[in-house]
Amino acid sequence: MENIYNYVAENVKRVQDEINEVCVKYGRNPEDVVLMGVSKTQPVEKLEVAYNAGIKLFGENRVQELVQKADFFQTHNVPCHIIGTLQTNKVKYLPSLTDTIQSVNSLKLANEIEKQYGKAGKKANICLEINIGDEDSKSGIPYSQAMEMVHQLSEYKNLTVKGLMCIPPIDNSEEVRKYFSQMHKLFVDISGKKLDNIDMCILSMGMSGDYPWAIAEGSTLVRVGTGIFGARNYNV
Repeated sequence: MENIYNYVAENVKRVQDEINEVCVKYGRNPEDVVLMGVSKTQPVEKLEVAYNAGIKLFGENRVQELVQKADFFQTHNVPCHIIGTLQTNKVKYLPSLTDTIQSVNSLKLANEIEKQYGKAGKKANICLEINIGDEDSKSGIPYSQAMEMVHQLSEYKNLTVKGLMCIPPIDNSEEVRKYFSQMHKLFVDISGKKLDNIDMCILSMGMSGDYPWAIAEGSTLVRVGTGIFGARNYNV
């Protein structure tokens, strides 16, 4: 199988090289930007090639796919974050599968994570998903409400806020930088509060079409799917 998917390894190298170049251009340390392989709908054989090419963090959108690929992640001792919209009734499956949920978009979801990880005797790392473009078509916490929610979550026992994530309005031009800049400001503002249970170390922003601008504005984790694995198969 590996020969069939050689292009995956080539893509990993290309994207990592581009990340390094962007970091140098904007005065960032390449070691401060993590490349996540977004593997939704992709077969395990592709994940294997990506792992061997240097990807040491994966992201899945659906709990069902994370379950299906759990053996791969556990065998390789490689983490996989949930990055897609998460229904509260799926949270109960996650404590044994992942310690990080990037797409926490409501207090209701945070409450269920607190409950389920507590029952399992574990602690979840979460990122708050911010609806940075204030788009009706996207989930996420309104920018104006983020600080209030952070203060509420500082009282929780079974989850820690590790950072922020966003999916800005689709715009592969430099105009998208304004959204990433706003995200970085919020990230810095929350960090400056020095709240209990809030350990801001992940600023998850930037995907295949816009990650250079995200890195320029302070992203610490870019989520690349098609740029590494190619087109997704939505028939799986």
